[in-house]
Amino acid sequence: MAGAALGDKQAGFTLLEVLVALVVLGLLFVGLTGGVRAGLSLRHAQIHRLGETAELDAAMRLLRSVMSRLPVVPEGNRLIATETGAGFGGEGDRVSFVGELPTGLGARGRADITLRLDDRRLMLSWTPHYHERRLGPSRQPTDTVLLDGVERLDLAYWGAPAAGQPPAWQARWESPDAPELIRVRLIFAKGDPRHWPDLITAPRL
Repeated sequence: MAGAALGDKQAGFTLLEVLVALVVLGLLFVGLTGGVRAGLSLRHAQIHRLGETAELDAAMRLLRSVMSRLPVVPEGNRLIATETGAGFGGEGDRVSFVGELPTGLGARGRADITLRLDDRRLMLSWTPHYHERRLGPSRQPTDTVLLDGVERLDLAYWGAPAAGQPPAWQARWESPDAPELIRVRLIFAKGDPRHWPDLITAPRL
């Protein structure tokens, strides 16, 4: 009888053993929770980074498509004029031309297009192109935001500034003929991890 009672007593857990087990389980739970939170944070950051990269890639593809298909008149490399009368107007922070709209903009066909920066947003504005100037009020352009948070837009144009002069990068282009190359450079705010490599297109192609 005494031996059986002693065996039953040794088969149980003491209060100290139960407390130690609970402490160990708590530490394991805290460690697992911290690991799960760290993993979720890393995944969220990765998804955010991939989204930004996809946004830059989409904007670059659209600009390359639009700025590489500038229509010209049949007798040469002279660009088709916009409603303002200019075939191509290039400034350091904006450019206007007649181009072909890709399907991604919700419409297709020839349009008067302007690329500009408006309140740190890279904007592509366009109106349908007409062969003859229309009477009445001008149509309001359709604005498409390509990128947000752009600090500066720098445009440059490669070509000869005048007949007989060597080609070079220029901050302005006012010739009715297309430049040989157009460079689009975007500068983001300090601390913005996004990086935009210079986009260079050949509109004469």
